[in-house]
Amino acid sequence: MKRWIKIHSKDDVAVALDNLEKGETVIVDTKAVLIKEEIPRGHKFALKSIEEGATITKYGHTFGIAKEAIALGERVHVHNTRTSLGAHESYAYNPSIPAPVFKNENRTFMGYKRATGEVGIRNEVWIIPTVGCVNGTATSIMNSYRFSNPLTPVEIKVWTHPFGCSQLGEDHLNTQTIIADMIKHPNAGGVLVLGLGCENNHISQLKERLGEIDETRILFLEAQKVSNEIHEGIALLDKLVKIASGDQRIELPLSALNIGLKCGGSDGLSGITANPLVGIFSDYMVAQGASTILTEVPEMFGAETVLMARARDKGVFDNIVNLIEDFKGYYESHHQPIYENPSPGNKEGGITTLEDKSLGCIQKGGHSEIQDVLKYGERLKVKGLSLLEGPGNDLVASTALAASGCHMVLFTTGRGTPFGTFVPTLKISSNSELANNKPHWIDFDAGKLLMDEVETLETVLPSFVDLIVEIANGEKSKNEVSGYAEIAIFKTGVTL
Repeated sequence: MKRWIKIHSKDDVAVALDNLEKGETVIVDTKAVLIKEEIPRGHKFALKSIEEGATITKYGHTFGIAKEAIALGERVHVHNTRTSLGAHESYAYNPSIPAPVFKNENRTFMGYKRATGEVGIRNEVWIIPTVGCVNGTATSIMNSYRFSNPLTPVEIKVWTHPFGCSQLGEDHLNTQTIIADMIKHPNAGGVLVLGLGCENNHISQLKERLGEIDETRILFLEAQKVSNEIHEGIALLDKLVKIASGDQRIELPLSALNIGLKCGGSDGLSGITANPLVGIFSDYMVAQGASTILTEVPEMFGAETVLMARARDKGVFDNIVNLIEDFKGYYESHHQPIYENPSPGNKEGGITTLEDKSLGCIQKGGHSEIQDVLKYGERLKVKGLSLLEGPGNDLVASTALAASGCHMVLFTTGRGTPFGTFVPTLKISSNSELANNKPHWIDFDAGKLLMDEVETLETVLPSFVDLIVEIANGEKSKNEVSGYAEIAIFKTGVTL
């Protein structure tokens, strides 16, 4: 097993891949480094003497400033390192886009071709409440139908949420937009939209936002307009199930897939194993003509210039600048610190500053050219890699990725999480210990990159691609097997 790694030739630190004991010596770049104190797995140690006030480099970029002098072989962490970030930065467009390394293999998967021309990888029937007041009603409709039809050939799901009324302005618009995105998502073979009748997010308004729809597959029920909403709902649900039951998978190119990229519960190994694996996969999918989306804007802070250099043109660069500055303005408008990150769990895992976290986080975006920047709730418009406005919060960001048109979300983690959003949400562990301890959570173990000297990103990638194709073909992700699936909508502003 590899015991340490120096990620970039310019780095001032190396990362322990196994616990390093005080007094042991490791050889880095032919140089003997005496470990001055215990270095837990995922934590960093200095490869040279670092003066107080000096910048410190990891991933080839500055990730912090020394709060005190740091000796060769000492641990580099929150006790002696601080962020180098200021409130606002100045940016210039200096494009630097690596040449693509993959070719189109013309690989296919089996999916559902919708009448709209869109493609789905699931054929479920959904009940989507317009307002939280009818969450219980929606669940009762589903349960009653299931009780009478235990052998239903398609899966039925209810997507409850607490919103849809007493919201104003952008806050109301966020709810309406995400629900509209869900209603039109191609992973659903049929949708029953259930309203109450007096909510802000009224069905009549929602229909205007939806535009043209397939009226045989998207049905509406307003509870206040009927005498027995459960009976009416069961009848409408039955229509949708019968229609969706006739859908068949057909062979489709990988270019039809849209993949969301997300991380959470990161540790010091996330930016070394799981995130780079997802990154090289993103580059592979872009080469196949598919789309990938990277979000978590607050976890781009400190690494945004790396992304800006990959903008396909000045217009996209300007949109990335606005994406970053607007999110900083969002924090400031609520009188909150911009850089209240990383989390306690991140720090325990070895992540020291927000730059440290962000530089590891953006590894999920690979090295491809950035084609577009999407607002929260906006749906994909172009192929290739896009950035999406969204917070770092796991469920809010994953829901936003799915709402933008992603068929599945790839979720890297060093500490583990069982959740899923309304599309398959695959967990990729940064370490094998997590994968072995939580096999019912983890879909793929990227920790194998550390366990075997022979394994590299390039050798592991084919099996990872195979897994994604299997999920697209209908194999259930771990969150689907467990039945863990929820939605969360970005809440901002006043509640009446």
